[in-house]
Amino acid sequence: MPQIFDPVPSDSCDRILCCYVNATSKIQVVRITNIANWYFERVVFPGQRLVFESPRAAQLEVHSGMMASAILSDTIPCTELLVQEGGDNFFPNDPVSQQRLELLNETPTQPTEKVMIP
Repeated sequence: MPQIFDPVPSDSCDRILCCYVNATSKIQVVRITNIANWYFERVVFPGQRLVFESPRAAQLEVHSGMMASAILSDTIPCTELLVQEGGDNFFPNDPVSQQRLELLNETPTQPTEKVMIP
């Protein structure tokens, strides 16, 4: 299911399953640009959950903004978005990522605001 259109490069043997949630009220564009020979870009609507496969070293750039302008509002290591499969649900693999997703879901943030978890 994940990455049907842009498969992870075949030379990347260390792949992980990730989940990103757009907890804002704005449309976001997410990109991975730090992996050679691979292009990943998706539009994520408010409240939408994006499940994708990526190399472990990938970093997800989150771009937010209005018409004809986009601001890089966050860069998240994909290891922080790591999920494990469990039945029909996907859950963050570690407590820090789990807490971060829960906080993002509960607290609407502005596109340029970063949520810091101690």
